[in-house]
Amino acid sequence: MARTIPIFPDKGPATGPLGAAPLEFRVSPPLALYVHVPWCVQKCPYCDFNSHEAPETIPERDYVAALIADLQAALPLIWGRPVVSVFFGGGTPSLLSPAAIDELIGAFRALAMLAPDAEITLEANPGTVEAAKFAGFRAAGVNRLSLGIQSFNDAHLQALGRIHGAAEAKRAAQLAGEHFPSFNLDLMYGLPGQTLEQALSDVDSALGFSPAHLSCYQLTLEPNTRFAAFPPELPENDLCADMQDAIEARLAVAGFSNYETSAFARPDKQCRHNLNYWYFGDYLGIGAGAHSKLTLHDRVLRQMRWKHPKAYLENIGRGQPVQEETQVEAASLPFEFMMNALRLADGFHPALFEARTAQPLQRILPQLRAAEAAGLLEIGPERIAPTLKGRRFLNVLLERFLES
Repeated sequence: MARTIPIFPDKGPATGPLGAAPLEFRVSPPLALYVHVPWCVQKCPYCDFNSHEAPETIPERDYVAALIADLQAALPLIWGRPVVSVFFGGGTPSLLSPAAIDELIGAFRALAMLAPDAEITLEANPGTVEAAKFAGFRAAGVNRLSLGIQSFNDAHLQALGRIHGAAEAKRAAQLAGEHFPSFNLDLMYGLPGQTLEQALSDVDSALGFSPAHLSCYQLTLEPNTRFAAFPPELPENDLCADMQDAIEARLAVAGFSNYETSAFARPDKQCRHNLNYWYFGDYLGIGAGAHSKLTLHDRVLRQMRWKHPKAYLENIGRGQPVQEETQVEAASLPFEFMMNALRLADGFHPALFEARTAQPLQRILPQLRAAEAAGLLEIGPERIAPTLKGRRFLNVLLERFLES
């Protein structure tokens, strides 16, 4: 069985020079499982995720069977590795029935080494139909809910093209607290016509439900979305920056740490699944359009499943769930590692770089020192982390590692 190192290592593995090729990974990163459910009631105008408007009846039975077959086909790549977390993302996973979620979690426990204390998150959108299912999802084994609230303001929800209103958002948040030991509320700021006071009002409304975790994102106009084609009038950049500063200050007073670019958590309530991404851990993605990153003995493999639900189901039937498979070039690993790890306010232990890339930290030492001299990075024996300036100008910081 491959040895694993913890997500929060006190000490890394023994260091020493490694040849550039072939790579040799002496430890296996923690492994997470991502499950993609591609359907939504309707496509939001800002959304660039792989989501599709649901038919009148989604093919739940066929899709559940396909997900299980997908996992079975991938088992040779993850033999002997415990799964530390499961994340049902989308789309809108809460469109599935509690019985379907129960069947899937049961299959994950039977087929994979799902850790007894695994964090199991399910994304849901507010609405009376989904909210009524919350007790069923909890009984099925989901122990963390992530609610796509976005705003508690009816006008802003309408501008975002959301199908729920403020009353439904508040009811769903209340039920989340009643049924789940931990839950996240997603909020957005920089919305069309939004003021600073309204952005803070959304945060205050969210805090009223005592969530363990909040995600606060600035609305951006992503390519290939309806908002990109027909852009709404958004607040000025300076106002959005003021919103960000004010939200961070308000949440700090409420006892939340801004541990990742857009994520805030109470003590010990960080999202373990997402932390595994940021620490450049491994993840197996199943479902339409899902992505995987898997560390093997001498290489890092990336996979993508067939993107369209119909194509995914058809190819599962042929025993070919993977549409694309590539190997990450050794020269790209340092940048990919830094692109993830530097999103974290606390950065990473220096030994983690070698553990995840099979390359010595000296490989990027010139870039590290240059970033430190520019005031973008703090470097110490136990931690390498972005400064406040580095967090504000993260893209500028990351560009320094593009040609490492």
